[in-house]
Amino acid sequence: MSYAITLPSGDQLYYQLERRQRRTVGLKITENGLVIHAPKRISQSHLESIIVLKADWIRKKLETLIENKMPEMQWRHGETLLFMGNTVTLAVEHDIRSKAVEYEPGVLQLAMPNHHDQNLIARKVIQWYKKQALVDFTRRLEIFSSKLAVSFSSFNLSNAGSRWGSCNSRKEIRLNWRLLQAPPHIINYVVCHELAHLKEMNHSAKFWATVASIYPDYKLAEKELKALSANLHRI
Repeated sequence: MSYAITLPSGDQLYYQLERRQRRTVGLKITENGLVIHAPKRISQSHLESIIVLKADWIRKKLETLIENKMPEMQWRHGETLLFMGNTVTLAVEHDIRSKAVEYEPGVLQLAMPNHHDQNLIARKVIQWYKKQALVDFTRRLEIFSSKLAVSFSSFNLSNAGSRWGSCNSRKEIRLNWRLLQAPPHIINYVVCHELAHLKEMNHSAKFWATVASIYPDYKLAEKELKALSANLHRI
């Protein structure tokens, strides 16, 4: 549920409250603002006293969120995209017939009758990304699975909101198509991470040792991916 509180400074603070079976109050800043996880029995007055105590921390975190928020994608001529870590300009032209998306270094070319239709442009570009991702990721999985001496049963693309990849006990691997925007070494890291789960279905020391055996710089890649995450989720 949504709530609002007037802070001692006079500022109005809005937050989402979720009551759960827990003993402590948890404060989390998300893209939608402040989310509070609180015990079911805590009183509203006690809860708000905690918010007031944490007001400076909340304000700083919300300011950082606004500063780092990526501008919304504009699906039109001249917009910039990412492909394999490189900046690509979206070139949209009018044509009496809709043509296949064409890529050349630095430019992603679209031609269609409804060249101002942002929904249509988005759909065509995302379809192109998924098609390229399926081919590229399959090749990387084959290369690194051979190096690790493991085999996967199937591979599919994922459209997950937060996870970059997954691997289950049936040896089915899924990778987020948005990864195609990242530099190749970041894609390699995620591929190696999921393949390592074929040996260790956890995140134990043995698992990370397995990742390191085929991708030694995994810690750096993990940090880079985290920093890139918001940008990669613009589409």
